[in-house]
Amino acid sequence: MSAMQQLSVHPEVADALAAGRPVVALESTIISHGMPFPQNVEMATEVEGIVRANGAVPATIAVIDGVCLVGLSAEQLHHLATVGGVFKATTRDLPWLIAAGRTGATTVAATMRLAALAGIRVFATGGIGGVHRGAADSFDISADLTELGITPVAVVSAGVKSILDIGLTLERLETLGVPVVVNGSDEFPSFYSRTSGHPAPRRLDGPAELARHLHATWDQLGLTCGISIANPIPATDEIPADEISAHIEAALVDLTAQGIEGQDVTPFLLKTVVERTGGRSLVANLALVRNNAATAAQIAVEYARLRA
Repeated sequence: MSAMQQLSVHPEVADALAAGRPVVALESTIISHGMPFPQNVEMATEVEGIVRANGAVPATIAVIDGVCLVGLSAEQLHHLATVGGVFKATTRDLPWLIAAGRTGATTVAATMRLAALAGIRVFATGGIGGVHRGAADSFDISADLTELGITPVAVVSAGVKSILDIGLTLERLETLGVPVVVNGSDEFPSFYSRTSGHPAPRRLDGPAELARHLHATWDQLGLTCGISIANPIPATDEIPADEISAHIEAALVDLTAQGIEGQDVTPFLLKTVVERTGGRSLVANLALVRNNAATAAQIAVEYARLRA
């Protein structure tokens, strides 16, 4: 069975892809691991609506009972939001989920891979993973970076999650040959904040310029890597970098004290930061997800015009 036969592509998504219309991939970990029911369904539905309002077709991606789904029905989305035992799945987990007939919510890496198999080139998420603080000892580096190096999908995010080592992540992306561009800013953002202390590797302004970058990367140069598009959180929604950094440092102390490792690190840190900020970081997280969905859809629309 070929990779395309293994995918179950929602009819609306399949029709849009066949006609060359814009499609935006969305991950599913925010549904199963990001927040409780019914807020998770409401948020996922809202984000899909934002993509539609900006001219593109949303394709939320997940694995249910061993089937890789590109685009979820309302019933499938509800199932993913309420069923127990959903695995947080990166690329390496996809074969196991299929073989074992299990259900998994896709991370950035796994979403990229399934989106690429379906022919989707633009993906909106909150933030990408990267090099963890202390990685010199733990070797903890997100598979998101590896996937960006080999999979031709543009990932629109609010930058690297600020709980990570942003500088080392940018260095790793450079080593992997991944183009990193910031939308409308000369400074690389840090998820909750518009600033990070790191300059933008490259800057472009707006969906049309960003779409031309996609076109140059894949259609003109024939490169096979992904593209990291950092889209700063709106100024009205950000938490200043110096303020959020104190909460992150405290969360890292808790992490070490509790001996948490591996795939549990990021969820623990994000949850702890939410608690320490009295929920402000969750509000900021939701705001940047909405902003990224709108920007990704606008880029997808412009890119579809270039390829028409």
